[in-house]
Amino acid sequence: MNIAQLQQEIIKLKKEKDVCILAHSYQAREICEIADFTGDSYKLSVDAAGVTNSTILMCGVRFMAETCKILSPEKTVILSAPSAGCDMADQMDRDYICEVKKQYPDHTVVAYINTTAALKTVCDVCVTSSSAVKIVKGIENKNILFIPDCNLGAHVAQQCPDKNIKLLNGGCPVHANVTKEEAERAKALYPNAELLVHPECKPEVCALADYIGSTSGIINYAVSSDKKEFIIGTEISIAEHLQYVCPDKTFRVLSLKLICPHMKATTLVDVYNCLTGKGGEEITLDDATVEGARRCIDEMIRLGG
Repeated sequence: MNIAQLQQEIIKLKKEKDVCILAHSYQAREICEIADFTGDSYKLSVDAAGVTNSTILMCGVRFMAETCKILSPEKTVILSAPSAGCDMADQMDRDYICEVKKQYPDHTVVAYINTTAALKTVCDVCVTSSSAVKIVKGIENKNILFIPDCNLGAHVAQQCPDKNIKLLNGGCPVHANVTKEEAERAKALYPNAELLVHPECKPEVCALADYIGSTSGIINYAVSSDKKEFIIGTEISIAEHLQYVCPDKTFRVLSLKLICPHMKATTLVDVYNCLTGKGGEEITLDDATVEGARRCIDEMIRLGG
């Protein structure tokens, strides 16, 4: 089968088997085209919780599938590529953060949603890159332990000068790999382009940006802007997707290093194999993990709503 034939077969099978397909925005174009919902990790989880399908097929990474299961424990949740993890989510585990909390007992623990379900159980509130500033501002406690991404945390700290924010040495190695020199070079090469970057980039890269925001924020900004040229400082797939959405605009990639190998692990054939019962992994979480992690996410919804 060619790509178009495979896509048609997937669309047919998902209807027959009552499956909702979620694709993160970093997924390949051919996967996004057959998805019922696309977006960032939290948006997809909320979308999943609102559908009536009995099975959710996540085209993304493990922590995203776990979040779907936390919010929809009654549904079957399948991760299309079992090898698709997240280097940031795996940097800190539950035991480590429990030890760190002993050093900062008066701090509210704020966890980026890019963390494991087990780690969320010992945190106070989750945040996304788009809601982090609003949620941290809404926390009554002045003392904040922000994990795991120190670059996103630094961005939040800059926006919340009244908070005492403790950061740990963690983050997205893909975004953090981009240098100030690369950003300066791109701006010099494309002087008419606006630089749009994700807050997981280093502070010195963010300082050169015309806009700092989440994946969805970058997409929305570029689509609605009257500017015609942009340098995209997040996973390179976003520049490709934007070029399809806005063929009259030009999108440059900030760095060729902005490739997430875990997001690239999922193929269209993987999706097909999941629907034919030959691939994927069902996500299972015990009741205590679901309950503990759900408290963290519910608090995010309360403060970010």
